[in-house]
Amino acid sequence: MRIVIVEDEIRTREGISNLIDKLFPEHQVIACAENGKEGLDIILRDKPDLVITDVKMPHMDGLTMLSILFERKVAYKAIVLSAYAEFSYAQKAIRWGVSEYLIKPLVVSDFTHAIRNIEMQMVESDMQSPDVLGRLEHIIFGLIFSGIEVDEKLTLYMENKYGFTDNTQYSEVPIYLGKDYGKDLDNVKSDLERFLTARKGLNYCLLEIPKESMLLVILYGYEDQHATERWFQNEIIGRTWRASVKNGSYGWINAVGIRELKPSYQKLLQYMDWNISFCNAVMISYPKILQVQTTVCIYPIDIENELKSALCSLKMDKVAKSIQMFNTYFENKQIYTPKEIKESYVRFLWAMMNVAKEIGSLNHDQLEQKHILEKIMSSMTKKELNDVAEEIFLCIKSNDHNEEDQLSLYVKRTENMIHEYYQTGITLDEIAEKLNITPEYLGMQFRKEKGVNFSSYMKEFRISKAKKLLIGSNMKVFEIAEKLGYSDGKYFSRVFRECTGQLPAEYRKMNK
Repeated sequence: MRIVIVEDEIRTREGISNLIDKLFPEHQVIACAENGKEGLDIILRDKPDLVITDVKMPHMDGLTMLSILFERKVAYKAIVLSAYAEFSYAQKAIRWGVSEYLIKPLVVSDFTHAIRNIEMQMVESDMQSPDVLGRLEHIIFGLIFSGIEVDEKLTLYMENKYGFTDNTQYSEVPIYLGKDYGKDLDNVKSDLERFLTARKGLNYCLLEIPKESMLLVILYGYEDQHATERWFQNEIIGRTWRASVKNGSYGWINAVGIRELKPSYQKLLQYMDWNISFCNAVMISYPKILQVQTTVCIYPIDIENELKSALCSLKMDKVAKSIQMFNTYFENKQIYTPKEIKESYVRFLWAMMNVAKEIGSLNHDQLEQKHILEKIMSSMTKKELNDVAEEIFLCIKSNDHNEEDQLSLYVKRTENMIHEYYQTGITLDEIAEKLNITPEYLGMQFRKEKGVNFSSYMKEFRISKAKKLLIGSNMKVFEIAEKLGYSDGKYFSRVFRECTGQLPAEYRKMNK
């Protein structure tokens, strides 16, 4: 592409130009302008493919410049740069040919993604342009991800330019990088290209798929498809290149003719999470994956119970140990479907979150179940599943205090029931029955952790409520007694005096 940059800030202007030279050497910055008026003259004269313009500039702003170009029916693509406050205003320029909007200061990954989108738009809109068709990566990317149709003209071009026919064999190798996608992508790509180039008689095309956190390798020109697959598995994944992608996932599927590239890729994508059932060094090859014999996954309820017990006693080291046991439970000689493993994680992590919320070690606002569910079901590797469990554990741990300040699950639930049902005069026996434990054990545990027995705690809680009503309302004493669950107003007054040294009426007079 031929590019014109219109930007009044010299550092930004030079930065964009240098960025294009470094990341997109196939494109050319043919001119730069300091304002919209100067930019308009250059664009009308040189007819660039892409205009990158700021919004606010002296003499003429970027949107005014684009509107004039639109009125004069100049064909171009545009990327608009704007401050956050100008963003909604800049979006209105879509009818003037604007394709991408970027907030200043620029983020390199966003800028790269915008340029790639422009490239694909140009492939879709002008399949006859030699400048666009000159790069095989653009065409194949468009075929698989941007809906480009294989027509007679494209078929003829591909045959004349690259020797591709309807019988040409391809192998598609998606490499899932996950969270590591943006960390060291250039080095990963250069390592991969070095290995692929060393294979004699092998041609390849390497695509970046940032939306899916993948690299996609298209192999062609080889003589023996099976031998090439074995070589890739043994040399690149098994030994040489494995260190570059420590937590990656690899796939393999063959296709005949460029028409099959898109449906084949989409088919393989459905099985890429089978890495969860094996390990990172195993390549998910279709249709071989269909022949895998699996075992029914038995959910480890004993580990879940250990987790709950550890949470109730607030032993974070034991909670961490239970999580580790669960993670390694699936790492045995048995093979389970990734669906079953994910469903097991959903059940296990739901149990952990629910118990943590029940005992007050996890706030409802900290983790949304929908967010956790999406993370689990979209995971492609074991590491990603383990990371979800770690995320929940760290949230629970961040709310943890000293053991002596914590309550066990039973005591915490007893305390919550008192707060909720004190008006009904709920008893220790009734709560113990609800918790499925003996009243003796609950009473002992409650006194041990709260420092008072159940009846004293209940009485003090009711009296604290009575004080608030005496001061904050005009309710009569007998009405307050009834509201607190005392059927006899005189008995309530006697209990109140035992606790405070005053009758309710005296307390109200002294404090209201």
